[in-house]
Amino acid sequence: MNNHNLEQTEYLYIFSHGLEEVSLCLLEQRVLFGQESDNLIKSTSMIDPSRSPFIKGRLSILYSGDSVEEISKQVNQIELDNKTFKVLYIKINDLPSDRKIEFEEQRAIEKKVGWNIIGKAEMRNPDVLFGIIPFEGRWYFGSYVESESVWLHHAKKPQEYSTALSTRLARAVVNIAVPDPVDVSVIDPCCGIGTVLVEALSMGITITGADRNPLAVKGARENIAHFDYHGEVAVQDIAEQEGHYDVAIIDMPYNLYSRATAEEQYTIIKHARRIADRVVILTIEDMDEMILKAGFTIMDRCVANKGLKALFSRQVVVCE
Repeated sequence: MNNHNLEQTEYLYIFSHGLEEVSLCLLEQRVLFGQESDNLIKSTSMIDPSRSPFIKGRLSILYSGDSVEEISKQVNQIELDNKTFKVLYIKINDLPSDRKIEFEEQRAIEKKVGWNIIGKAEMRNPDVLFGIIPFEGRWYFGSYVESESVWLHHAKKPQEYSTALSTRLARAVVNIAVPDPVDVSVIDPCCGIGTVLVEALSMGITITGADRNPLAVKGARENIAHFDYHGEVAVQDIAEQEGHYDVAIIDMPYNLYSRATAEEQYTIIKHARRIADRVVILTIEDMDEMILKAGFTIMDRCVANKGLKALFSRQVVVCE
């Protein structure tokens, strides 16, 4: 595809989340992009949209203009070299309610822009997918990558228990803990059945798992192998953990099979401080006093609710 040396240096990310997930989504946005928004973020950071459970897609901006007509005049610079294409009006936008674009007008915009692209349109399986979207008073056009809901494939595991993290929450937590995975060493020292491990490994993140419960470790290994991922999981208490890591992710034990007393909780946090520079803690209890006593600074946080009624909530606390 020839775009006359146009550089794709900016991206528009489209977000979608449930009302109960607002706090979690905003924390992930702050960590990944340094900003937050209800449904659209413009950034120079290039992130795979499939990393996040909240990103619907990524538009690599090629052209922008004050109107659809202005975009239509620019797209004739595109040459697809016999590749097929489709133009998609991206439905989430920031237009006020009195200026919302209805379905028929959306299709008209797609046709108007697509008519000026040199190539063959293909609605079902195009070689190239383009997107067009209004944002903050301007129109943006570019190549569009839709997110694949990878975490959904991980929802059914051979080994499960009812209080384990959801795959959506686990995936968001991994992003919060490891915004840039290049050359980052990560450990989950209370890994349970490996929900966090599976999500991290699916994103190509190097992560080590450990748990003092041999049955949990057996389950984690089985779950990792089930999805054809490869990661090390050891039977080990965090107090015996050696080495040092850039990041630790800790879902504090609380269920029937792995209860932790207040003293044990503090021990976990204290050893997390010893083995890692950055720690993300998930807890159903207020542990700020323990976290500060262990020598951490709380950098950011959110609440992850289960369901709209928030009958069950976890705090996600980012510590350094």
